[in-house]
Amino acid sequence: MIEKIVDIDISEKETMPTFVVYPSDDNVYPVVFLLMDAPGIRQELHDMASRIAACGYYVLCPNLYYRLSKPFEWNKPNLNFIEGYSPEASRELMFENMGKLSNALVLKDINHMIEFCEHQNCAKSSSVGLVGYCMSGPFAFYAAGKLPKKVAAAASIHGVKLLTDKEDSPHLFTNSIKGELYFGCAETDSYAPLEMIDALEKHLSETSVDYKIEVFPETHHGFAFPNRGQLYNRIHAETHWFRILDLFSRKLK
Repeated sequence: MIEKIVDIDISEKETMPTFVVYPSDDNVYPVVFLLMDAPGIRQELHDMASRIAACGYYVLCPNLYYRLSKPFEWNKPNLNFIEGYSPEASRELMFENMGKLSNALVLKDINHMIEFCEHQNCAKSSSVGLVGYCMSGPFAFYAAGKLPKKVAAAASIHGVKLLTDKEDSPHLFTNSIKGELYFGCAETDSYAPLEMIDALEKHLSETSVDYKIEVFPETHHGFAFPNRGQLYNRIHAETHWFRILDLFSRKLK
């Protein structure tokens, strides 16, 4: 496998550090973007990107917090605090940074990643797949609606804010979606309650979108991450891997 950090140009003054991983041969591979959750970039996400790449994909995992001036790296392997910050301050900083992102901002980042891939010999960028976790679930969903000719598959895992009363709510753009959607949800999730999931199900059922919503029993927000201690559910986490890899295989290969 080839693994590297590249700086993707966003503007004359900004670059987005991005983990890129793909098989080490001369073949051309479908492109997948793995979008980080609220805690930010860490080895755990790089490992997840590598797992996808090992199945035959050109994977990008961008640091979406690149616009922020404060460092945001969690201690390893403990995810309870950021180096130099108390657990309480770490949590406050995480929510502060998360709140500075928006669907529109991340869509711009996704467009820059697509443009980057168009110049990579090993990347087949005619269509892309996305998977977002937590705060990035709506980013993947939103991109599917705003970039229907490019996004062939989008997955949201315990994604938040999938259906809101805001004018940029991802569900408002579903009629434009050409790709397939997958939503993997936790049964108990204060950030993505079942009331929202039920409303999303009702909305999508009234469209022509190809989608699947799956609620994993006895799970909580973060169940897919192996470093989340008791929140991690190995059986359902492995099922989520099967779902997204099957989705990407059918729609990208």
